[in-house]
Amino acid sequence: MNAIEIQSLKKVYDTKVEALKGIDLIIPQGSFFGLLGPNGAGKTTTIGILTGLVNKTSGTAKILDYDIINDYKNARRSIGLSPQEINLDVFFTIKKILEFQAGYFGVPSNTAIKRTDEILKKLGIYDKKDNTARHLSGGMKRRVQIAKALVHNPPILILDEPTAGVDIELRHMLWDYLTDLNKEGKTILLTTHYIEEAERLCNEIAIINNGEIIKQGDTKSIIKEVSLNSIEIELKDSKEIILSNKFDYTQNGSTLKIQSKEVNKDIIKIIEQVEKTTKIENINIINSSLEDAFIKLTNK
Repeated sequence: MNAIEIQSLKKVYDTKVEALKGIDLIIPQGSFFGLLGPNGAGKTTTIGILTGLVNKTSGTAKILDYDIINDYKNARRSIGLSPQEINLDVFFTIKKILEFQAGYFGVPSNTAIKRTDEILKKLGIYDKKDNTARHLSGGMKRRVQIAKALVHNPPILILDEPTAGVDIELRHMLWDYLTDLNKEGKTILLTTHYIEEAERLCNEIAIINNGEIIKQGDTKSIIKEVSLNSIEIELKDSKEIILSNKFDYTQNGSTLKIQSKEVNKDIIKIIEQVEKTTKIENINIINSSLEDAFIKLTNK
């Protein structure tokens, strides 16, 4: 059984805009999964359909084998959602907001109180439990959003831009906390515009563009498949270097740049060929990143 299964999912808005064009997506249980794409690609629409906030046009979606339409109660109970927009009640304390949130999912009062205290401590805002949302900073509100998603202890956590607008220190704290949750067995679906965040956290990703999934798979494999590493060599002089046809390279004065998929295999051959002409002063290897792959796949 997978955590999330989507088949031929379509969403057409009244304006005749196809937000989703029949996407297929499988998210295994226990994975830390990234759904990436430029603005307007269909990420938030997909999440909205999974969580019952948006009506699908056609296709199917299941959460832990629960159909989101025919078995919507079990499907929604299995999900904790931290939306992109902050939606905290300004009239209740943070502690009460979380206890009420747990109650919506049928969590007994004693358990809700215990869970609330545990989560607030782990997120570093326990001392703010008696404050209302209007007295919290933006970063603290983000943490409360995540706490709301977790308080009923769902097996699947969906995070839509969870670190938008937070400082670097808080971002790293949240990364560590989410990684620990995933190691404990929680499936996490993440959307983010911070490509570095997805590369660091997600073991699998799907890239969506114009309502279509254009790539899905293991994060490292996609980077290796789509992007090339660069080898930058500083030469002792500006003599023209001629490498074999196997290598894609450019030379600008005393700087030689070579594209390579297999740096460890290619570097020895490259050094041998270069040193037939001149001496090498320095070698710098620039590894490809998920951002490189993202830009190449989406042209954005």
